[in-house]
Amino acid sequence: MTEPTRDRTGDEPIPEATVARLPVYLRGLLELADAGVETVSSVGLAELAGVNAANVRKDLSYLHAHGTRGVGYEVGHLVSEISLVLGGGRPSPVVIVGVGNLGRALSRYDGFVAGGFPIAGLVDADPAVVGRKVAGTVVRPVDELASLVAETGATVGIVATPAAAAQEAVGHLVAAGIRSILNFAPSVVAVPAHVDVRQVDLATELQILGYHQHRRTTGDTSRAAG
Repeated sequence: MTEPTRDRTGDEPIPEATVARLPVYLRGLLELADAGVETVSSVGLAELAGVNAANVRKDLSYLHAHGTRGVGYEVGHLVSEISLVLGGGRPSPVVIVGVGNLGRALSRYDGFVAGGFPIAGLVDADPAVVGRKVAGTVVRPVDELASLVAETGATVGIVATPAAAAQEAVGHLVAAGIRSILNFAPSVVAVPAHVDVRQVDLATELQILGYHQHRRTTGDTSRAAG
């Protein structure tokens, strides 16, 4: 089981629900900073994040960040505090395993760099793909994954392989020393207790949207019939 994230002082666990909202706050704060905004109220930040102001104040209290009455929070300070909690204030290089359509798209996503997760390397098992340059990076074979991780200091692995190859890809990442994995493959994978895995199943998310769409459609039909 993953232990609760601790704040930068290490004296109080941060609930997982709060950790999930911190990146959303950070994205909104970075937009404000780019626009030259120096302070933001809890209400303003709540609107950007799609939550209520009470959530914002409670969440930020875990970072010991407190706004000034009538002024709000300093945007720059919050950006620094949240960035520190989410990544220690240091870049976390990423290696992508699987350079098909999804892997190529992910390698070109600017949001990774902006979030402190630069792409350090690309790996694939297909000889037809190995050696090609994608987004400015040469794709390397799977058997060079361990040396790639050692050379680049990569700390995060992204699995973008077909479902059938996901577990093997995860095994290679773990063997190379990667302890944080984002799995885009539509397959549940097993990892040792010391490794964290986040599952991103796009098809499942679409099916959930389909469920809600069906409920709305059914509800509209029922009301019309009534």
